[in-house]
Amino acid sequence: MNIAILSRKRDLYSTHRLVEAAKSRGHRADVIDTLRCYMNITSVSPTIHYKGNELRHYDAVIPRIGASITFYGAAVVRQLEMMGVFCVNDSVAITRARDKLRSLQLLSKKGIGMPITGFAHSLDEIQDLIKMAGGVPLVIKFLEGTQGIGVVLVETAKAARSVIEAFLGLKVNIMVQEYIKESAGADVRCFVVGDKVVAAMKRQSESPEEFRSNLHRGGMASEIEITEEERTMAIRAAHIIGLNVAGVDIVRSNRGPLIIEVNASPGLEGIEKATGKDVAGSIIEFIEHSTESEKNRATGKG
Repeated sequence: MNIAILSRKRDLYSTHRLVEAAKSRGHRADVIDTLRCYMNITSVSPTIHYKGNELRHYDAVIPRIGASITFYGAAVVRQLEMMGVFCVNDSVAITRARDKLRSLQLLSKKGIGMPITGFAHSLDEIQDLIKMAGGVPLVIKFLEGTQGIGVVLVETAKAARSVIEAFLGLKVNIMVQEYIKESAGADVRCFVVGDKVVAAMKRQSESPEEFRSNLHRGGMASEIEITEEERTMAIRAAHIIGLNVAGVDIVRSNRGPLIIEVNASPGLEGIEKATGKDVAGSIIEFIEHSTESEKNRATGKG
């Protein structure tokens, strides 16, 4: 197969591992800089051009779309969909996952457990918003934040009001979320590929003072055995958002596991090094099975 990997940088660990895994299974893998793609949008024969040439035919594409280029990246993926290329994660699912509020609303509709979350626009409703989220301490999150950036823990009502007023005053979209104290700065990253959790790791904050467990914030990772409930929840959450490949983040609370985020472009480095699992290989294997199934359906064999 010919596989395209949409990525800004060839030397990123995740990109390198996907190329390596594809080649080890006998496939061709090209790294395409998403922002260097440009599109001919037509009803007759839509195409994508790259560095002066029309892109060759690809059987599948693996989107590695960074948060800062979601709009343009989703447009490129959408164009590939129009050209009949199998996309590991489609454009709609990617944009759903990037909109944290929308994704939580979708999960809520399906009864998936999550921390109590509040969202408001008016400064006049701050006191009730804090109360709605269970009071302080609580977590305030940028809707556009990634890797733990734009996530603040506030421990008093006065501090909460000041932070919320400041962000809303700057026209920053935020949500307030219940703080799960019993998680003790830890969460579980479940890496979903298709209908399986192929690897899981515990992420622990670097110190008692730091509640964010993100590896980019200095968190530590280790392999963990997840429960059947957590496994089922992670797979359901990915499918509700529409993702075939996802990093689903769960916190363990006194009332059971709770989803805090579903990531459309989860990194491979932390989870592969923590677990020793060939996650990149699992993604390529999923592509093989999915494209074969599509061919069988097209020829009436499925």
